[in-house]
Amino acid sequence: MIVEDIGESHARLGDLLSRADFAVAFTGAGISTECGIPDFRSKDSAWKRHPPVPFDEFMASAQARALTWRRKFAMDDLYAGAQPGRGHRALARLVEAGPVEAIITQNIDGLHEASGVPANRIVELHGNGTYAACLDCNTRYELADMRRCFEASGEAPSCDCGGFIKSATIAFGQAMPTQPMRRARDATMACDLFLAIGSSLVVYPAAAFPAAAKDNGARLVIVNRDPTPLDSAADLVLRGDIGEVLAPFAF
Repeated sequence: MIVEDIGESHARLGDLLSRADFAVAFTGAGISTECGIPDFRSKDSAWKRHPPVPFDEFMASAQARALTWRRKFAMDDLYAGAQPGRGHRALARLVEAGPVEAIITQNIDGLHEASGVPANRIVELHGNGTYAACLDCNTRYELADMRRCFEASGEAPSCDCGGFIKSATIAFGQAMPTQPMRRARDATMACDLFLAIGSSLVVYPAAAFPAAAKDNGARLVIVNRDPTPLDSAADLVLRGDIGEVLAPFAF
């Protein structure tokens, strides 16, 4: 069922949440657009002016590593100060009070944790862009330190162990992280309600989780501005502004 009326959306979503014992939220870029962070596919997206460097190029070339950092800081400057929106706050409340047990996110902006959701309840499939890490020893580095180093030398920073330091995100061509994928799978198989929010559901393997939940017997709800490939399989599709749809459930 596709619902576009906002009042009916609130009622139907509230009813499903009230009957759920173990809900999982799966979020994509659409939940953060009202926070000033455009999704990757928007025609005016800054990602198209600063396209990500593929992982194999990052590993193979010092020039590519420097370009990666230059584009990273340019993007950070554009979205500096972004704060959690209504969707993030709604999910934070639903985690605190129930029934949402876990948030699986494709986003790298850290806004779920900033909204108050405990880190152990968030599964970041594509990593986190708010800090950096060594690709060899996994030592964490703060971005402010990396920026000072990069701007002073013009060269990509490296770890004391000799490894390359990179934003703690999963780049194009980089292997998906094993532990987050396992945690996401476990939560998906345990839930009786799966909320896919603000995702185009076309980026795999992440987009396989909503279908897996449905196949396992969970109710599937899709909240998105635009149609997705899974709309016909969903129990409920709420079409509209994500912040507006989720606003009644926010703090």
